[in-house]
Amino acid sequence: MASLCYNKGCGQRFDPEHNTKDSCLYHPGVPIFHDALKGWSCCKKRTTDFSEFLSIKGCTKGFHSKEKPPEPFSQEETSDKPKAKPVEELIIQGPKSAEKMQRERPSSDEPRQLLPIKVSRSLEQALEKLNLSSKDEAPEGGCTGEAAAQVRAGTTCKNAACKVIYQGPESNTEVCTFHPGVPVFHEGMKYWSCCRIKTTDFSAFLEQPGCSSGRHCWTGKGDKKAVSCRQDWHQTSSQVVVTVYAKNPLPALSSVKANRTVLEVHVIFEGNKIFQAELDLWGVIEIEKSFVSMVPTKVEITLCKASPGSWARLELPQSRSHSRGEQEEAASAEEPGAEQEEDSDDSLSWSEEEDEELEMGTPSN
Repeated sequence: MASLCYNKGCGQRFDPEHNTKDSCLYHPGVPIFHDALKGWSCCKKRTTDFSEFLSIKGCTKGFHSKEKPPEPFSQEETSDKPKAKPVEELIIQGPKSAEKMQRERPSSDEPRQLLPIKVSRSLEQALEKLNLSSKDEAPEGGCTGEAAAQVRAGTTCKNAACKVIYQGPESNTEVCTFHPGVPVFHEGMKYWSCCRIKTTDFSAFLEQPGCSSGRHCWTGKGDKKAVSCRQDWHQTSSQVVVTVYAKNPLPALSSVKANRTVLEVHVIFEGNKIFQAELDLWGVIEIEKSFVSMVPTKVEITLCKASPGSWARLELPQSRSHSRGEQEEAASAEEPGAEQEEDSDDSLSWSEEEDEELEMGTPSN
């Protein structure tokens, strides 16, 4: 009856009666794994592929052996020598194909959640210096039925301190609790001009419930000037950071929402200007680990990637023109027939063509 050879690198069955000194080709040494290279201590051949390592032919001839190798010592057995730490095997997945990513991509219609906002101390000090005039006072909440009929599901109420999301026509019947005044920052204190509940903690200020009741406003106030802001983005293996350059953003009136594939930005900043954009993200993010940081010169949106890796771009190819087209329509609808003003430092539209012209030193036409 044929027996199984237990010599390393052999693994063949043999007839004990025909077992000669050159019947077996095996490795008398031990396997070595170092710096991604795999091989045997008895020969010099090395490889990075595990399958090739298993198929390396033996380097020594001898008799087949039907004796099993001794079992390694159990962890219960004690020894004077320190025990070697177990080797952890790290499995790294290769990049997924575009077709596979598209099949596994979550729906863009998933509910959108508000991302938490972190406000820097320097922005708090800058907001204290702003002179908010009485003309910035927000009117009573509410929108006309015609405007409300055009609201898309998932839109957040634009009234200050109200975080209700539009689910359908039934949302119009709900009572909106909001702040009709403006945020005031003075001598380290933060409060709303309508109720004057003062606090020194910015997070507590943002969570203050409204002091007035009225109707939800889904389309925003018409007295704000829609502008386009310069944008940028960079990434690491685990995060994507989107930057919107806007001077002195107002955290109490701004919001950033996202689901796993869509980012919605609504930033109100100094000069009663408003920047809005909606991005269909290239990859998938984890909403729970994403957040927003605000400083006097910009808004940084940190998005945590659902799986480590590199994104080819920030948005899907068809999304950029879509988001900008919506913004241009909003601007033209607010000021029909008005001439376009020159862009200020806070109103710069970003484009790859302009960046290339700046690098080459060629002025744009």
